[in-house]
Amino acid sequence: MKELKGVLPVVQLPYHMDESIDWATFHRSIDWQFECGVDGITIAMVSEVFRLTDVERDQLVAETVNAVQNRGPVVVSTGAESCRQAIRHTLAAEVNGADASMVTPPMLTKCGSKDLKDYYTAILQSSSMPLIIQDASGYMGNAIPTSLMSEIYHEHPDRVFFKPEAQPLGPMLSALRDATGGKAGIFEGSGGLALVDNYRRGIIGSMPGGEIPWAVVALWNALQSGDTIRAREIHFPLVAMVSMMHNLDAFVQVEKLLLKHQGIFKNTIVRGPVGFTMDSETEATVIDLFDILKQRCQQ
Repeated sequence: MKELKGVLPVVQLPYHMDESIDWATFHRSIDWQFECGVDGITIAMVSEVFRLTDVERDQLVAETVNAVQNRGPVVVSTGAESCRQAIRHTLAAEVNGADASMVTPPMLTKCGSKDLKDYYTAILQSSSMPLIIQDASGYMGNAIPTSLMSEIYHEHPDRVFFKPEAQPLGPMLSALRDATGGKAGIFEGSGGLALVDNYRRGIIGSMPGGEIPWAVVALWNALQSGDTIRAREIHFPLVAMVSMMHNLDAFVQVEKLLLKHQGIFKNTIVRGPVGFTMDSETEATVIDLFDILKQRCQQ
């Protein structure tokens, strides 16, 4: 099993004008991620997995594994609205070479603890991969009780990791850490918005968006080395920029804007329908903050 730790960005999908996936650009973007110093790659919600067909989801895993070339682990989001769907996506990811699954609870059904435990247990029993339980309720879906996450961890301590994104994020993360005796591997998300605070709470890594991997790697390295001054210099403009992303589609659109701005993507196409469209003023603010962040990281 490849070690799960460090910066594992959630990558975005580039499209041709007809909204078919631009695999050549995608492969180049994976190389760029590793050139920026990331530790692995994640396929998840801002990868637009919910807008892909099952065939495309499977192909995305295979293409990612091929592009990564064993430079780090590949984590794949396989959560769904039913156990049967989630197991299908998990097994397909495993067959196509993924190293771990990351599983949200059903988004449309507010499940009780028993149903949620049955859901995660069924997925664990179907596959031999590590499983990262993702509570994405800070921006979509339903919260998972800390007591339930702890219970699942203690039953599968060698295979279960976490990515809590419920609010309030910091206290929820600490509660999960304490409930698992400080032993569970916990990742943070939310684009690195609270990375400095979350680092103090014992996380083993970050799963930000993939538009500024060089910034999150620099921030992570500063935190690892104890350079709090540099960490703050990088974190402040990062927070301002990520705060512009107020829902899932905003994350996708801002991230694709910045990937195009850096010459990694050819366009900013997102498969519709979408729940957010950037105006020119927002774009200008995002680019201004990007420029400040870039300057801070180069100092």
